[in-house]
Amino acid sequence: MQDLNDIALFAAVVKHNGFSAAARDLNVPKSKLSKHVARLEEQLGVRLLERSTRKLRMTEVGRIFYEHAQGLLDGVAAAEAEIAAVRAEPTGVVRLACPIGFTPMLADILPAFHRRYPGVRLLITASNRRIDLIEERIDVALRARDQLDTDSQLIVRKFGEVRQRLAASPTLLARLGGITTDNLSQMPTLSMNEQHPNDVWRLVHATGGAIEIAHRPVVGCSDFLILERAAIEGMGIALLPDHICERAFRTGALVPVLPEWTSGNVMVHLVFPLAPRPAARDPRPHRLSGGKSDQGAGALPRGRSEASGIVRDLMILLRTSRPYPPRSQGILKAQRAPVIGMGRHLGNPETSR
Repeated sequence: MQDLNDIALFAAVVKHNGFSAAARDLNVPKSKLSKHVARLEEQLGVRLLERSTRKLRMTEVGRIFYEHAQGLLDGVAAAEAEIAAVRAEPTGVVRLACPIGFTPMLADILPAFHRRYPGVRLLITASNRRIDLIEERIDVALRARDQLDTDSQLIVRKFGEVRQRLAASPTLLARLGGITTDNLSQMPTLSMNEQHPNDVWRLVHATGGAIEIAHRPVVGCSDFLILERAAIEGMGIALLPDHICERAFRTGALVPVLPEWTSGNVMVHLVFPLAPRPAARDPRPHRLSGGKSDQGAGALPRGRSEASGIVRDLMILLRTSRPYPPRSQGILKAQRAPVIGMGRHLGNPETSR
């Protein structure tokens, strides 16, 4: 078997039509090139190049050998490129945080994300408490808030907006009669405020006006699953995100209440830390890298293309997410049938910091 370096240097001499030009391009001594080509000719037992003081030309056997050698070198380069691509694929642990209401969306996109990044292991924290990405070593978080994050330590990528709409079961509305903004506060309500017995809804009219409705909810909970089920069962009027309302309106499980009044726009976005965290703070495996050990700090490689690529792919997948398949509509029509796992979509705008 011939030395691949000898073959590569011979091909370089042919490509540059001389030893001097090849030596300059490769930044190696001309004498070294001559030595390697001479060794290759000796091993093959044939002369590949005719040398003279004025020019260099290939012999016929040299031309044949060069054609095959070039194919070999191209194949080696292609193989190296494939290996480099595999090694460049992100690997390691990514810690992702989201409000509980985002879990159906994540469940929907996880298979596609895993196919795109098979070497990435996800650790998902689903919680409605306020999470500090830096202190808790979270790599990327899904958030839904009235305003985008302005923290200078975070990179923010907005990918959508959502509104919340008033909804109730048809049986409850038939029992309550006409509902207006004047008597809404006296009606049974369902709230995301789980900390206080009183709550205030801030609603915006389609024409631009705004009002505040102070009320005493029958149920206060930050999980849309519970609020949706309670609304379907006729326990009260709920303020629910677009996606939940739209599917429930289609099935008839819920109907709009004061449809001209909604919450303000809530901006859905992804955030991730701007700078890597010191490895000394956490010795556990925790890094996204190109084929290297995942010991160290930060799963998303700050300042590298993998980080923006992963966040971009998350955004694309979330935009096309269908967390509530059509078969769920039959479940909603039977009000007493279990709807576990069907009622969450976008989380509390004040959570998952």
